[in-house]
Amino acid sequence: MGKTAIILGATGLTGGLLLEQLLIDSRYSKIILFSRTTCNIKHDKIEEHLVDLLNLTTYKGLFIADEVFCCIGTTKAKTPNEEQYLEIDFGIPVMAAQLCKENDINTFLVVSALGADKHSTIFYNRTKGRMEEAVFMEKIPNTYILQPSLIGGNRNEKRLGESIAKVFIKILNPLLFGSLSKYKSIHPITIAKSMVILVNSSHPSGRIVSNKIKKIVKNND
Repeated sequence: MGKTAIILGATGLTGGLLLEQLLIDSRYSKIILFSRTTCNIKHDKIEEHLVDLLNLTTYKGLFIADEVFCCIGTTKAKTPNEEQYLEIDFGIPVMAAQLCKENDINTFLVVSALGADKHSTIFYNRTKGRMEEAVFMEKIPNTYILQPSLIGGNRNEKRLGESIAKVFIKILNPLLFGSLSKYKSIHPITIAKSMVILVNSSHPSGRIVSNKIKKIVKNND
């Protein structure tokens, strides 16, 4: 029998690409999905649970795996209410980490964001920073927090602000080198591939910024 992985957020851009990577990886025999809506993929490896992610602890008995990948995230446009935003971007990853601890799952990986800082005056960055701190407090042996910069690729949903930012960052990318290279945009497939590499390597736990994510994938091509 191969390994079992849990994905939270498999219907999103990065989570969907991660699912594709795990489906073709012979090291994995089961991929458990916890989602609000179906991924619409039929595969022998997939075990899909359509649940209320805000009450994830209700499903503790189903939350059994070797590794957990959390790709959950919302936007201000989709969730303008800050309380609801916190429930998603802070609450879900922290609940997932707590379930890992309670169910003796030793590997947890969560996608955060470059600029995450619990002391930031920017709500988005502050939320991500608080989430990271709470996840680390669970002391899961193998904890990886990815901090990508602006994520490229095409989403099913339209995000006007993000689309504008992508145009500007595309122009700026060639000028970002050295210590500024971490601000270059990153493709979601790079993030997805790095996740699989990280949990199957001896890479130390901790935060991994955008340019390091790219380097991990490049070194394993």
